[in-house]
Amino acid sequence: MITVGHQLVFAVGILGNILSFLVTLAPVPTFYRVYKKKSTESFQSVPYVVALLSAMLWLYYALLSMDFLLLSINAIACVVESVYLAIYLVYAPKDAMVFTMKLLSIVNMGCFGAMVAILQFYVEGQRRVTIAGGVGSAFALAVFVAPLAIIRQVIRTKSVEFMPFWLSFFLTISAVVWFFYGLLMKDFFIAMPNVLGLLFGLAQMALYFMYRNPKKNGAVSEVQVAQEAAVADAEKEHQKQARQPPHVAAATPDEANDGEVAITTREDGHNMDDVVVVDIMPPPLPAERAPSPPLAPPHPPAIIIPQPRAVEVV
Repeated sequence: MITVGHQLVFAVGILGNILSFLVTLAPVPTFYRVYKKKSTESFQSVPYVVALLSAMLWLYYALLSMDFLLLSINAIACVVESVYLAIYLVYAPKDAMVFTMKLLSIVNMGCFGAMVAILQFYVEGQRRVTIAGGVGSAFALAVFVAPLAIIRQVIRTKSVEFMPFWLSFFLTISAVVWFFYGLLMKDFFIAMPNVLGLLFGLAQMALYFMYRNPKKNGAVSEVQVAQEAAVADAEKEHQKQARQPPHVAAATPDEANDGEVAITTREDGHNMDDVVVVDIMPPPLPAERAPSPPLAPPHPPAIIIPQPRAVEVV
C-alpha cells in the first residue's frame, strides 16, 4: 500500500520530470534560429556538452540507485542534448566544430568512460553509489553555472540576445522542485546541488531583466563590436607602419622600360599598395667636339687690269 508520503514523493518526482523536460526543450528556439540562419552565430556549445555529461552521470547514478523517476528524465535528456549537439556541429564554423568534437571526445567519452570503468571494476556496493552520486552532484552544479559563461558578453554588449531566458527560468523552477524531491527521498546528492542551482538561476534572470531593453541600455550588436575591434586593429597596424619606414630593396634600371624601375619589396611584406616608380634619367653623354665650321673657299686672286694711259701728242 502506498502511503501519503510515497504519493507526495511520486507527485514531486513527476513534477520534476515535467519541468526538467521543459528545461531540455528550452533551447529549441535557439536551434531553430541556427537552422534558419544556417549559422551558430555567437552561441557556444559548452553548456550543451556539460548538460549531456550531467545527464549521463545522473543516468548512471539512477541505474545504481534504482530510481525510476531519475532514470526516465535523464534518458530523455541524453537523447535531446545529443540532437542539439548534432545540429550545432552541422552549422558551426570549422574552429567551433573542431573544439566541440575535442570536448566531446575528452569529457563525454574519455572522462565518463574512465569513471564508469573504474567504478564497475574497482569499487563495490554502496560505495560505488556514493561516488557516482557525488560526481553527479558536482556536474549538476556545472550545468547551472555553464550559462553564466556568457555574462561577460552580456555586460560588454548590454544585450541578452544570446542568453536564453527560458532556459534560465526553467532551470530555476526545476531546481526548486528537485531540491524538495531530494529532501523527501533523503537523497542529499540530489538536494544539495539544487540549492546553488536556484541561486545561479536567479542571478541569470536578474541579468536578463537588467539588459532586456537594448535601446534603453545602449546595447550594441556583435557585428558592431567586431567592426570596432577591426578598426582599432587597423589603426594600431597603421601607427606601427608609420613608425617603421619601409625598406626599399636595390634594383637596377630596366632598359626595356626606359629606365623606369618598380620597387615593391618592403620589410613588412606589403607589396601591393606600396609600389614606387622611380624615373632614372640616363647620365649625360660626354660632350663631343663640335665640328669646326667649314673653311670658306679662298677668294680668287684679284686681277688687276692696267688702265691705258693717255698719250699727249705734241
